[in-house]
Order: sequence, then structure tokens, then C-alpha cells
Amino acid sequence: MKRISHRVSRTLLPALMLVILLPLGSGNAAWGGPREQAKRLHDRIAGVPPGAAVLDSMAADIMAGRAEDAAFTAMEHSAFYNVTLKHFVTPWTNEEQTAFAPLNDYTATVIGMVRDEVPFNTLLSADILYVGDPGLGLPPYSTGNNDHYEALESQGHDLKTALVRTTQSAVTGLPAAATAGVMTTRAAARAFFVAGTNRAMFRFTLLNHLCTDLEQIKDNTRPTDRIRQDVSRSPGGDSRIFLNSCAGCHSGMDPMAQAFAYYDYDEDAGRLIYTPGTVRPKYLINADNFKYGYVTPDDRWDNYWRSGPNALLGWDGGLPGSGSGAKSLGMELENSEAFARCQVQKVFRAMCLREPGNSADRNQIDVITAAFKTSNYNLKQVFAKTAVYCMGD
Repeated sequence: MKRISHRVSRTLLPALMLVILLPLGSGNAAWGGPREQAKRLHDRIAGVPPGAAVLDSMAADIMAGRAEDAAFTAMEHSAFYNVTLKHFVTPWTNEEQTAFAPLNDYTATVIGMVRDEVPFNTLLSADILYVGDPGLGLPPYSTGNNDHYEALESQGHDLKTALVRTTQSAVTGLPAAATAGVMTTRAAARAFFVAGTNRAMFRFTLLNHLCTDLEQIKDNTRPTDRIRQDVSRSPGGDSRIFLNSCAGCHSGMDPMAQAFAYYDYDEDAGRLIYTPGTVRPKYLINADNFKYGYVTPDDRWDNYWRSGPNALLGWDGGLPGSGSGAKSLGMELENSEAFARCQVQKVFRAMCLREPGNSADRNQIDVITAAFKTSNYNLKQVFAKTAVYCMGD
């Protein structure tokens, strides 16, 4: 009898394990009843459990087939702004891509835009800035330090209510035509305009907002006429390296990074510099590397990637694909299909705590991306739809 019992238990064990594990599921499989789903939804969005009344309300919405309404209820919790969004956005503001950095004008502006449902396809071009409410007694906004935002955070003010919208041109003195959304915030300038050649601003904007790095979109078929003098055409004495590697990135990057030719960051003063009509010296350094290379005369940019394989990034046919300055370049980038899809992919990782792993996930990203665009780029909608999709994970 013992042998028979032992044999039966070994036979039943895999089935019993399957029964135990099945409710956990994956993708958008159901996990528990409406109350369990409501709690999970709130935990993912706000990072904290809901109160009893909120849980009841969310569970009722889920039971009635209004799960997205339940998600919007969860977004009313202050922790969505103070914790979830703060950690979601902060890695975009520094080269280390760490979430553990002080609150700054870049992060605060994105949080404010999400809260107020500002069309997110203005992120890289708008004359917009969010600051702490003047009534809070904070140090004034400064173009030379981050004291205003560090005080806003250290004093524990609720970002859901403490942030007020203004414009960069009104607060920083930057001409409205020279503002380019978060790219011209002090935090972005400090991270990506400092030293170097301003290519960092272009590269990290691609990385953070089109979810692609230069190595992924190298294209050796584009003209090399706009590659600057500082790029050697024979690195290590071998021209093949330039033709087969360097040119693939620089032929597309350099004509677009030219949009930043009048911008710089003064480390001593701790502020963004803008010199209209005067190309910053960093664009003209190391001219002897290849003296026949391109000499930057102004801030005109052209998108060579509208043709060739990188046309798959989905550039907006209603835009000209060229212009002058950071604002028009921001419009080019933020109205691409890659930009819209990237925002959905980032929210998916934040809400689902994983990468898209199967065809159902990828199809859902397609659906949410289309809805994001038709909702006038309302990022709250993306959080709601994605969190609902993954509330069964």
C-alpha cells in the first residue's frame, strides 16, 4: 500500500502544482476576483495598498466592466505622482539613467504634464515648465542651481498638488522659439549639453524617447557630407572602420544634432547657455582630425533617416523633415511612430514589471499605441490601459 500511495502521489504532484500555479498566469489572465484585481491594480499604479473605500469603488468598477475607471481612481493617489512617476521619469534626466537622483525641472515638468493630461507629443518642443507653487515658500526657481526642486522634495510637498504650470521663456529668459520641452530644461542641459559635442543630447533623446540607441539604427547608406571635422575618416589608420562603423551613426546623427549648435552648459555658472546666431565652439573642435569635414555654420538640421531603413521609425509625413533649432527637431522626433510606441513600451515595463514576452503582449502594445495617439497623446490613458492588461500578472 505504501508503494502504491507513493506512486500515486508522484503521479499527481505535477497536476497539483499546475492547479496551484495556474491562477498566477501571465499576460492578461484573470488573477483572483474583482477585489484582488483592484488591489493589484492599485499596488502597481500607486505602489501602496488602497484604502477600504477606494478598494470597494475600484472592485465595483472592475465587476461592472469598467476596469480603466478603476485604474484612473488609483491614479488619484498622491503616490502615483510622488513615487511611481518620479521613479519612472528620473532615469531620463541623467546619463547614468538612475532613478535615485534629486527631483529636478525635467522630472517635475513631465509629472505635471501627465497630471494635467498635456499632449505628450509636445514633450520635446513645448515652451513649458512646472515649478513649485509660489505659496509654498520655496527658494525661487534658478537657472544656476536645483535648490527649488530639492526643497520641494525634501520638505515632502505633494507633487499632485504642489506643481504649477508656467513657461521656460517666462522663468528662464530663454526665447520662446528656442525652448524645446524637456530638452531645454536645466537638468537636461546639465546632463547632456555639458562639455562634449552636444551629440549626447541627441543620443539620449533617442534612447529615452524613441527607445532606440545609435547602434540599433546604424545606416551606412546615408550621405556623409554633414559629418563634422572631429570624426576621423581613418581611425587607427584604417578607413574601413569609418566607412563600416563610424559613418553609420554619424551620417544621420550629425545633421540632426546640428539643431543644438547654439546651446551649451556653463559648468561654473551651472546654467544653460543659448547664443542665437553663434555656433558654440564645441562644434568646431578637433578640426585637424579631418579638415575637409563639415564645418557647422548654423543650427539647420536635416533628417537623412527619412529615407533608407530608418524610415521604419515612422516619421510624420506632414512635417518637412528639416528645420532650424531644437524646437523643430523636437517636433520631428515626438511625432514619430517610434516616439509613441516607446512611451507605451516604457509604461508596459513599469506596470507589468517585465518586458513584452509574447504575441499577445506585442499586439496589446500595438493597440495601446494607437489609442495613445487618438487620445491626443494622453499618457494617463496609457497607464490605465496597460495596468489593466497586466493586473492579472
